[in-house]
Amino acid sequence: MSSLDRREFLSTLAAAPAATQRAASAPPNILIILTDDQGYGDLSCHGNPVLKTPNLDRLHSQSVRFTDFHSAPMCTPTRGQLLSGLDALYNRATSVTAGRAVLRRDVPTMADIFSAAGYRTGVFGKWHVGDNYPYRPMDRGFQEALYHLGFGMSSAPEFGNDYFNGRYRDKGVIKKFEGYCTDFWFREAMRFMRDSHSRKQPFLCYLPTNAPHGPHWVDEKYAAPYKKHGGVANFFGMIANIDENMGKLEQFLAETGLRDNTIVIFMTDNGGTAGVKIFNAGMRGRKQMYYDGGHRVPCFIRWPNGKLRQPGDVATTAQMQDILPTLIDLCGIKKPANARFDGVSLTPLLRGTGTIADRMMVVQYGQILKKWDACTIWGKWRLVGQDELYDLREDPGQEKNLASQNPEVLAKMRAYYEAWWEKNVSVLDDYQAISLGAPQENPVHLTSSDWQDVYADNPTHVSNAVGGPRGGPWNVFIERDGEYQISLSRWPPEHNLPLTAGRPVQKMTVGELPEGKAMPIGGATLTIAGQTATTKTRPEDKAAVFKVRLKGGVRTRLHGWFLDSAGNDLCGAFYAVVTRL
Repeated sequence: MSSLDRREFLSTLAAAPAATQRAASAPPNILIILTDDQGYGDLSCHGNPVLKTPNLDRLHSQSVRFTDFHSAPMCTPTRGQLLSGLDALYNRATSVTAGRAVLRRDVPTMADIFSAAGYRTGVFGKWHVGDNYPYRPMDRGFQEALYHLGFGMSSAPEFGNDYFNGRYRDKGVIKKFEGYCTDFWFREAMRFMRDSHSRKQPFLCYLPTNAPHGPHWVDEKYAAPYKKHGGVANFFGMIANIDENMGKLEQFLAETGLRDNTIVIFMTDNGGTAGVKIFNAGMRGRKQMYYDGGHRVPCFIRWPNGKLRQPGDVATTAQMQDILPTLIDLCGIKKPANARFDGVSLTPLLRGTGTIADRMMVVQYGQILKKWDACTIWGKWRLVGQDELYDLREDPGQEKNLASQNPEVLAKMRAYYEAWWEKNVSVLDDYQAISLGAPQENPVHLTSSDWQDVYADNPTHVSNAVGGPRGGPWNVFIERDGEYQISLSRWPPEHNLPLTAGRPVQKMTVGELPEGKAMPIGGATLTIAGQTATTKTRPEDKAAVFKVRLKGGVRTRLHGWFLDSAGNDLCGAFYAVVTRL
């Protein structure tokens, strides 16, 4: 889709004046907090015997809680489903890397829809559904965007970034923050909400923290109470810091008068990780798995002025894709004509006025997408893969496979999945292309996180030069005719290291980044749009530089890799800078 097509697409969202898209009464504000790698059992209100989360417990006591609520088993698919209301296989953001961590550009996002309805929109923290134009948060409807790249602040795109006094992006511009990252995200979110309130403008504030995802870097004072529990101390310390910030957030909402008319939603992005060895709420599995421990997550919703039912548990099965249609319904916004959702509105359940239709849903994600590599959910039933059937009411630990005893249930759930798979299978290899030469982003910085079909997403991957002798290609779209300079690097360009250099261990405020492997690089090869070029490099060179003429309006692949002095392939170019001259 060209930039012009994107503008035409977004104009359909704004076709109706904002005043007609919202209910006549003062529209509610929206605050969504999404933590990273915190499982269902990583809350004291859910029975964790070690971790203390008093502020999250308080929100739990004041909220309608969906106790059978499902995300994806990994972070990017969950984020794409939340923002689009669509299943991951349909919206294309199915994995955390390998060219599949990008939300397709031709669907409206939550921010597109609420921005068109007159809301101020802001994101503060982890984005992870596209690092480059046209997939960045400011390209997807967020008017304020303070975020980091990749899966976290130690990912390949953020190699060398620190959780303390590190760097972030302000609409793409690199800036430094003071203090601890989670404190910064909360602080800036509160600044945004205060400013929106002073303007008398409703807001959508999306607060997705990168904590408590590893590496587990946190101030010692938060980890200290959990030291006797071994390796979980820093992980629980990160959650304790989140909980402290939740207390500050609650005080802010009360003092500013925002509390009563703000819809607050707290969720986590996938099942448990480091904490499952302490407590997993009786569930089988963890992050990446299709058992409930991989994708059943907390969902607390509070809106004091919203005429919701009394705080308490709702057992009806629900999913991340339901949040967007629910918010559209609660806020009285007109659904865009070109929008479709795989989720449904949960408003009748939130208000205690009714039920929602019986339904099945599918949890599936991944870098390599295979039929039956999924979980199909139908009320109390879970079909894991093709042959494992569990009754979660009788067997919450998923220990007894009841497939042979329930052939009719098995047949219905298989049939549903078969139809669902057939609806999506034709588009599974529709990789979303990064734009080159667009005025919105020039130069473009590419990283191995977006290599197609190759998992090279963190500093260890870069340091050890994984990905084989050629790495992987980037899917790109040439926006404009012109001459392009393409610089291929072994290390992040800002590190200013020669191509042949190793990399010493980098000490961080807390923790460290690994030593990097030296490579005997003596040349490089580039392929793009049917052109192939090879150049020799000197040991002191910091990049292999090519100049090529490219025709606009072309979708293609950019692939660069390094050679030794004899011309043998060595490793992929983990970083590339593409500039339209």
